[in-house]
Amino acid sequence: MSQNPAFDKLIRLLKELFQLDQPDLDFGLYRIMHARAGEISQFLDRDLLPQVKDAFSRYRTADKAELEKELQQAIEQANGLGVDPETTGKVKELRQKIAEQGVDVTGLEQEVYDHLYKFFRRYYHEGDFLAKRVYKPGVYAIPYEGEEVKLHWANKDQYYIKTSEYLRDYAFTLKPGADDPKRVHFRLVDSAEGDHDNVKEAEGNNRVFILAGEDFIAEEKGESGKELMIRFEYRPATVDDWSEDAKASATAAGKKKPPTQKDLRADAARRVLEVEDDGLNPWLAELAQNHIKADGEAADYSRLAAHLNRYTARNTFDYFIHKDLGGFLRRELDFYIKNEVMHLDDIESETVPRVEQYLSKIKVIRQIAGKIIEFLAQLEDFQKKLWLKRKFVTETSYCIRIGCIPEAFYPEIAANDAQRQEWTELHAIHEMEADLTTVAYSEPLTVEFLKAYPTLMVDTRYFENEFCQRLLEGISNINERTDGILFNGENFQALSLMSCGLREGIKCIFTDPPYNTGSDGFPYKDAYQHSSWLTMMDNRLGVGTRLLSSDGIFASNIDDNEIDSLKSLVSEQLGKDNEIGNLVWKGSTDNNPTRIAVEHEYVVFHAKSKNYVDKHWSAADNETKQFILDEFEQIKNSSSSLEEIEQKFLTFMSENKENIGDLYRYRRVDEDGPYVARRNMENPGKKGYDYDVPHPTTKKPCAKPYWGWRFPETTMDKYREEGRLIFGETEEKIPELKVYLRDVGFPLRSVFYLDARKGSNDLDRLFGARNVFKNPKPVELASYLLPYVTSQKSSVLDFFAGSGTTGHALIHLNREDGGDRKFFLVEMGEHFDDVLVPRLKKVAFTSKWKAGKPERLATPEESERSPRIMKVVRLESYEDALNNLDLRRSETQDDLLNSHSTQGVDGLREQYLLRYWLDVETRGSQSVLNIGAFTDPTAYKLKVKRPGSEETREVNVDLLETFNWLIGLTVETMAAPQTVCAQFKRDDDPDLPEENPRRLLLDGRIREAEDGPWWFRTVTGTTPDGRKTLVIWRKLTGEPEQDNLVLDEWFKKQGYSSKDSEFDLIYVNGDNNLENLRQPDDTWKVRLIEEDFHRLMFEEAEA
Repeated sequence: MSQNPAFDKLIRLLKELFQLDQPDLDFGLYRIMHARAGEISQFLDRDLLPQVKDAFSRYRTADKAELEKELQQAIEQANGLGVDPETTGKVKELRQKIAEQGVDVTGLEQEVYDHLYKFFRRYYHEGDFLAKRVYKPGVYAIPYEGEEVKLHWANKDQYYIKTSEYLRDYAFTLKPGADDPKRVHFRLVDSAEGDHDNVKEAEGNNRVFILAGEDFIAEEKGESGKELMIRFEYRPATVDDWSEDAKASATAAGKKKPPTQKDLRADAARRVLEVEDDGLNPWLAELAQNHIKADGEAADYSRLAAHLNRYTARNTFDYFIHKDLGGFLRRELDFYIKNEVMHLDDIESETVPRVEQYLSKIKVIRQIAGKIIEFLAQLEDFQKKLWLKRKFVTETSYCIRIGCIPEAFYPEIAANDAQRQEWTELHAIHEMEADLTTVAYSEPLTVEFLKAYPTLMVDTRYFENEFCQRLLEGISNINERTDGILFNGENFQALSLMSCGLREGIKCIFTDPPYNTGSDGFPYKDAYQHSSWLTMMDNRLGVGTRLLSSDGIFASNIDDNEIDSLKSLVSEQLGKDNEIGNLVWKGSTDNNPTRIAVEHEYVVFHAKSKNYVDKHWSAADNETKQFILDEFEQIKNSSSSLEEIEQKFLTFMSENKENIGDLYRYRRVDEDGPYVARRNMENPGKKGYDYDVPHPTTKKPCAKPYWGWRFPETTMDKYREEGRLIFGETEEKIPELKVYLRDVGFPLRSVFYLDARKGSNDLDRLFGARNVFKNPKPVELASYLLPYVTSQKSSVLDFFAGSGTTGHALIHLNREDGGDRKFFLVEMGEHFDDVLVPRLKKVAFTSKWKAGKPERLATPEESERSPRIMKVVRLESYEDALNNLDLRRSETQDDLLNSHSTQGVDGLREQYLLRYWLDVETRGSQSVLNIGAFTDPTAYKLKVKRPGSEETREVNVDLLETFNWLIGLTVETMAAPQTVCAQFKRDDDPDLPEENPRRLLLDGRIREAEDGPWWFRTVTGTTPDGRKTLVIWRKLTGEPEQDNLVLDEWFKKQGYSSKDSEFDLIYVNGDNNLENLRQPDDTWKVRLIEEDFHRLMFEEAEA
């Protein structure tokens, strides 16, 4: 600590801004910053802020304090001589100098520190910079460019980066790698669920984590054995939340206020560790041990306290990343100086020296603040780069319908016990009874059993890589056969990756975002609930709507809480003129209303461009319509005359009148089906067609409508020939038209009724439980709405996929009409594996379920219309990207930065630290692309966290799949790997001079060998611009001459170098000479995978 409180206060703030104030937080960017904490602190203490003193050093000779000290000495000397001090020249001179030139240097420094503190404090709040443009105290300005209507919110210039999984569930192991790893969960309970009025009243209060009631700890059965569950509530604290022990140590004033998070955290650690339960003692003993910090030293607090600190911190900090923090703060700094520092009245009334001092103060504030802004911008821009970079695919697996797999693979599938166990758990295949047509269940399964159940989905996760590679090689046009792609990851990251190949390829976005009720799991920054939601949705809509085709439709569920915000956001993204409208869905009954019983939600519809969307929406199919038509067919087939058909059909319609509703009017029938007589044959609103229609009996012209016929004469003749005109007994009655039920289309009405509880019923039938997912939407909702906005060949995207309702509905629709609709679903969290994927596997197996078991098997037609392939793509998360950063500074760099020539104000060391160190020293980290690791495409490692957990596992990144997405490749084939070996020799041409290097040659041919050092795998497909593409992945041995010679020979052996090569573009990893093999009239080009991989991965981040 210095002797200057203002300086110390500013230092504390800057360490908070630079994320150095919590050394015990060792996750994310905090871990990286702490690695350079000493260097950064030294820069602040010894380099940057002392520049304030140096800036005012030229005023030392006029320092008011020094002059006053000198004046006092002169007065004392005069008094000692018995002379009136005020008459001496020295005293007069000093007084004049103080009055005209005296500078309060200490005061100037203090003002600079105070202004710097005041400026940066106003924009920073718990880990986030909030883009509030201050106009004057308590008043903010918004950017306005003359628009008729301006939509703005507090966090509009930011990216929302939180995920609900890290709020709801946090887990860690006390003994990683042990047979009993002792897994501990911090689980959030829904304390305020459904209590919407209370949530509204508490809005604006800071929420904190509080142990949940008395039964806050329990041992439960988990996936890795017994696990310890510690439950928390997340809500505003009250004074009643003080425990007796915590209250005893609090101040008198403190007890009158609710406890802070720090108080509650300490109290939680104490209460947990003091639990008296013999069964929990082994857990508590481990939790009570001292935490080991990242540097290997033991901390002076427990492991439990360390995890509580991390859990509460990660859900309080870092909700946003600013899109342009440097630009924002520089603009705000100029405004601050003009309004808070520079006062023109003072300048007018001051002397020239005073004005000079005044301007010096402004210059120093601007100079020091500018450097702080540069450092903050470096931190924020680096995080933005990591957020915007397209993420790695950490794992790819395929769920393939067994009926689509060649029977040669069946013995291996039947022998796989893990796959058998999944089918037993999901489909109860062990309970299937054998009969004359089906085969009995056995362990292991038999090939005949697999043939009997063609809709079983084979999940490649249960098989070795070699099997999967062979299987995929045998499937041509993989993309075309893939009916669904399921992304497990943050939706923003998945949308960003999809944008490379699916831009304008989605017909409909049909999604169900969090409603932001306060109890729906959406994590928001305290006091910024609605702006947090707006930022989250705005970020995702900005990327997602780019994927819509020109005739695409955006449709989203929402309720009253955020409907206005959602409509405004979508209008801003797609244009107000492209708004289509809202549906009101009456889905529930509110039996305990406070004022108005809220029993509805909405579905918002918006077009990419109305000009390309059908002007009339109708659906040909309807359950009631099909019910009537099916009954008609049964009556027709069982009747001997039209009179009998009419009688039976009228009886059926009368008995079912209440259920049939409006379609009861189609109770008349002929041999072609139910119909209604259309009486309005008149042209609406203007003069129609004028011609005679003769009566079939009297042959006289029938009466005409007043305005004339609505159809031309040729159409009327066609209706007469088809028997669709209904005539009266005489020509005096205007003819009517038969409108058959089979031809009726149903308009999309603005109000519809559907019991929302059906969503839980759907899951109950599939899983035998209603509580597997909170508030799922009914399948019937999507099945009803999607036919209006999609065709049988459409692609549908849901980036808030939840339990997978949209995918379920599309499988159902394809089964009904034989369509080929494709679905892209995005979801993260444990329910992806626990609910979404199992649900779609179940629905693919059969459509009829009860209590978690199939009611019947799929029919042959349903089997053929079931999904062929569903691909599961798991993505690196933003947190993974942060956790895989490694700082590297070479000895040469270190020596240069410590050399005398790089020191000083604006020296190389200062510039490096302010602007470049983070980007330079993390270069080559796995998450920011380690090109050197491309030498073995099968072994690119990444440490990946399980969602909601502190547990990390190392995985091999799927570089092939990542690159396919980056270049937007529509994959046609994926070959199995080939490994080859080769022998070499040097050219022994006697005509070459001795000193000339001898060319390397193959000694014989390359040969396939299982353990060969040269490995190749190819992918073929088409890029978005239509170019036929070959991607060659290979392992490099570190001998470039040998590697490229083997590549050339292998390339020729595959026939790729022939004149009739079909490819326009060839990608290869590693430097190569392939273009030397190109024939004179060949047009194919060769590109390095590494170059385009880097360019496309960081395309958005560096834009």
